[in-house]
Amino acid sequence: MALLDGKTVLITGVLTDQSIAFHVAKIAQEQGAKVILTSFGRTMSLTKRSASRLPIECPVVELDVTSQSDLDSLCERVSEYSAAIDGVLHSIGYAPESALGGNFLHTEWEDVATAIHISTYSLKSLSVAVSPLMEAGGSIVGLDFDASVAWPTYDWMGVAKAALESTSRYLARDLGSRGIRVNLVAAGPIRTMAAKSIPGFSDFENIWASRAPLGWDVTDPIPTAQACVALLSDWFPATTGEIVHVDGGLHSQGA
Repeated sequence: MALLDGKTVLITGVLTDQSIAFHVAKIAQEQGAKVILTSFGRTMSLTKRSASRLPIECPVVELDVTSQSDLDSLCERVSEYSAAIDGVLHSIGYAPESALGGNFLHTEWEDVATAIHISTYSLKSLSVAVSPLMEAGGSIVGLDFDASVAWPTYDWMGVAKAALESTSRYLARDLGSRGIRVNLVAAGPIRTMAAKSIPGFSDFENIWASRAPLGWDVTDPIPTAQACVALLSDWFPATTGEIVHVDGGLHSQGA
């Protein structure tokens, strides 16, 4: 029996076939899941193109996590394809250019607010929006980047990720009584379209190359995707509020 046999999984954040979310969708299908993707606006065409490259082409539902009307109608639109959702992947993050690249002391609140709204608050918004379709045993998994330390150039996105980690714990608290788990996967740097937009991304590559005990391949999203699929499955029934590191072990090392 495959890990996700009979389950339906909603996956956000699929842009290209380099996306971590794309590989989560691919492995989820290989493990027996029915997959529904979300996208919106100008990225919709990219997501649909990527959906056609999956083992089984899947539907794409429009969702802008900053739109309350989109969130309010999400269950209705997802219900066209499935009566229930067993798992959700939150792979959503964005910060304006001024909030990255060493401009930490000079970033205006409006840009900080945008980063936190899209990268952090959306985990709560998405979880609440889909929860009517989730029963006990449901799993919400978010993609994280270790926020326990300050990273070069990451600036306000690092703050947003720290808030994401806290948000996941409060969601685990409040959804646990309904049997819904909430966990994060803290991945090492992967050379995706989103990562390429981070100024100084090569700094992360150099850090991981020299310090990760198991080594790290910035072109390989599969270990991260496999961890996400495992958490979406029934194999972690008593794990919630957790951050699983898939980073070659770098988080465990000092300077």
